[in-house]
Amino acid sequence: MAKLSSPTGSRDFWEGHSEGVDVAVGSAEPHKLLGVREAFEVFVRQTLGRDLPIHVQPFADVEQSECLPMADEEAIFAARQECLELEERLGGRFVFYVGNEGGLHSLDVAGHQRHFVRSWSVVRQAGREAWGASGSVQLPVAVGEGLDSSRGSLVLPGRRRSEGLVSALTHGLSDRRAAVQQATVHALGTLFYPG
Repeated sequence: MAKLSSPTGSRDFWEGHSEGVDVAVGSAEPHKLLGVREAFEVFVRQTLGRDLPIHVQPFADVEQSECLPMADEEAIFAARQECLELEERLGGRFVFYVGNEGGLHSLDVAGHQRHFVRSWSVVRQAGREAWGASGSVQLPVAVGEGLDSSRGSLVLPGRRRSEGLVSALTHGLSDRRAAVQQATVHALGTLFYPG
């Protein structure tokens, strides 16, 4: 794979952290911690052409969502609140603050409601903020029926140990960790876009 050119400012930023980068994450869920770490590793490697140590620290007590957010706005709000609380509590102890929430979103297509699941990451650094989303996976129509009427009765495929809903819907070809990684890479791309 060819190395993409990176903005000079981005390269300089990462070079300035040659000892490593400290990242506070608003969760203790392994798939979130690993997905965030992998996103930073991929982004740094692409920018510098080499690795830097990425130190990810979990903070489960700021996690916002007790149930699956039912709209993109809810998921972004929860992820953003995690970041803001971490940044306020920890001050400048970390270079980055990351919140991630999975959630559902719905579209009306040709008069039919379709429901999708995706992951959102919010990344904050020195007062700057960017959001990124993973790809969306459509819920089967039968699973999404009655979705708007009650959160409590919603039964979704997938279990935690089998990597959850995304893995169940893609037959293991993707999982929650990959969704977190993709969402976080997308947020980092926006955060470091020149301009």
